Amino acid sequence: MLIKMNVVGLTIDPFTNAPIIILKDKEEKNTLPIWIGIMEASAIASELEKMEFSRPMTHDLLHNILKKMEVKVERVELTDLVESVYYAKIFMSDGSETFTVDARPSDAIALALRAKTQIFVDSLVLEKSKEIELPKGLDSKGVSNADFTSKLDDFSPEDFGKYKM
Repeated sequence: MLIKMNVVGLTIDPFTNAPIIILKDKEEKNTLPIWIGIMEASAIASELEKMEFSRPMTHDLLHNILKKMEVKVERVELTDLVESVYYAKIFMSDGSETFTVDARPSDAIALALRAKTQIFVDSLVLEKSKEIELPKGLDSKGVSNADFTSKLDDFSPEDFGKYKM
């Protein structure tokens, strides 16, 4: 089953300094933290903050190319989680056919934000994410994934500082 999720913010893992994107469903029953790279976090943050650059950044370029080719980004789905690696698909349509492209979740989310389209997470991914090993530092401090995710569940968009939506 697919669950519609929203980007509620970006935060920094205090132990690894890695960026984390936080997705939540509308009812705030499900929270999905995804550790991402600094460049991808920058691309997401720039869109959340509606920053304008003199030249297009990579995700803006891709979005501009798709628009020029009259290809619409229909939705993004986070489809699987295997060995702590998330998988995503970007669903697109050119008016006559629908097709998908494999993507990293961070890139798919950055594009979805630019295309103003929906982000879905498969419920199995949410289940698997509860068993993912935390980055070094979190687990060695005696914090379980359930504890960490539980703390994120309590966060509101205002808790994410300048990257809130």
